[in-house]
Amino acid sequence: MTTTNAPAPRPGILDIAAYVPGKEHAPGVAKVFKLSSNETPLGASPKAIEAFQKAAASLERYPDGQATELREAIAATYGLNTANLICGNGSDELLGLLCHVYLGTGDEGIITEHGFLVYKIQIMAAGATPVVVKEKDCRVDVDAILAAVTEKTRIVFIANPANPTGTYLPVDEVRRLQAGLPKHVILVLDAAYAEYVRRNDYETGIELVSSNQNVVMTRTFSKIYGLAALRIGWMYAPLAIVDALNRVRGPFNMNSAAIAAGAAAMRDQAFAATAVEHNSEWLGRVTGALSSLGLKVTPSVTNFVLIHFPDIDGKRAPDADEFLTSRGYILRAVRGYGFPNALRMTIGSEQANEGVIAALTEFMDR
Repeated sequence: MTTTNAPAPRPGILDIAAYVPGKEHAPGVAKVFKLSSNETPLGASPKAIEAFQKAAASLERYPDGQATELREAIAATYGLNTANLICGNGSDELLGLLCHVYLGTGDEGIITEHGFLVYKIQIMAAGATPVVVKEKDCRVDVDAILAAVTEKTRIVFIANPANPTGTYLPVDEVRRLQAGLPKHVILVLDAAYAEYVRRNDYETGIELVSSNQNVVMTRTFSKIYGLAALRIGWMYAPLAIVDALNRVRGPFNMNSAAIAAGAAAMRDQAFAATAVEHNSEWLGRVTGALSSLGLKVTPSVTNFVLIHFPDIDGKRAPDADEFLTSRGYILRAVRGYGFPNALRMTIGSEQANEGVIAALTEFMDR
C-alpha cells in the first residue's frame, strides 16, 4: 500500500483551474467604477433592502430549508408550480448539484468554447470529462454540439444569453438542440441574463422545461435584481430532477435574509423594469460610441458588451485594460474565455459609461 505524508485530493481535482473573478481595485485612484462583474448600477430594490434588514431580528433561528417564500414569489411571477422550483446559494450551487448528481467517472459534459467557466469546473469536480465544442462568430453552434454527443454524454450546458459574448440562441435553435439530444441527456439552459433580452425570437426555456423531462433552466438574482452579495439562484426543472437534487442539497443552503430579500425583489417587478430600461438605453449608446472609435463590439442582448481591440502594439486589450484602470475604470479581461484581445464592459451608471467612452477615445487617439 502506498502512503504519503499528507492528505491528497482524488485524481483530477488539481487539474482544475480555479475560477478567478473580475478585479475590483485600481490602486492609487480616488474614484473607481467597477464594470467587471456585470452588477447592476441601480442596486437592489428598496423593498428587498427593507426585507433584508427585517431578517436581522431573527438571526438565532434556522432559515426555512425549503425557501418557501422565495419559491412562491417566483412561481407567482412566472406562473410556475412551486414543486418544480429549487433555490440555491447562487445558480453556481445548482449547476454544481446537477453535475454531482448526474455525472461520474467516464461520463462527458458538453460545453462551448466561450462558455461560463464554472461549467467546466463542476464537470471536472464530479470526475467527468468536459468536451469543448467550437462556437461560430461568438455564438453557440447547435450542429457542433450535436456532433459532439457520444454514448458517454450526460449533460449539455449552454448560457443563453451567453457570457462573455452577450449573444443568444433563438428559440427555434434551442428547440432543435433539445430535439437532437438523446432523452437521457440533460440540457441546461443558464438564463442568468434573460431579463435584459428584448428580442421576439428569444425564450428563457420555461416552455421547454414544461414539455420535456430532460431540460432545466437556471436563473439568478445577482444581475437584474442587484442581490449578488446574497448569492441567490433558482432552477425550474422536471419533478424527477428536483427530487434528485433535493436529496443531496444542503438542508439549509440559503440564509433567511437571502430568502426574504429575494422574495421582495421578485415581487417588485417595477424596479426591475427600471433597470431594464436603463440598460436598454445605454447598451445601444455604448455600442454605438465604441464602434465609432473603430473598435469591434460583439452585438449584445445583455447588460455588458465584449470589446475587441486592434492587434497593434500599444492598442491591444492588455494595454487598454492598464490605461482604463489607471483612470478608475475596471473592465473584465477575458483571456480565460478565449478572448486574449478583448475586454468585457458592464453597462454601468451614466457617469461610468460616459467615462469609459471618453477614456477609450483618448486611448485610441494616442
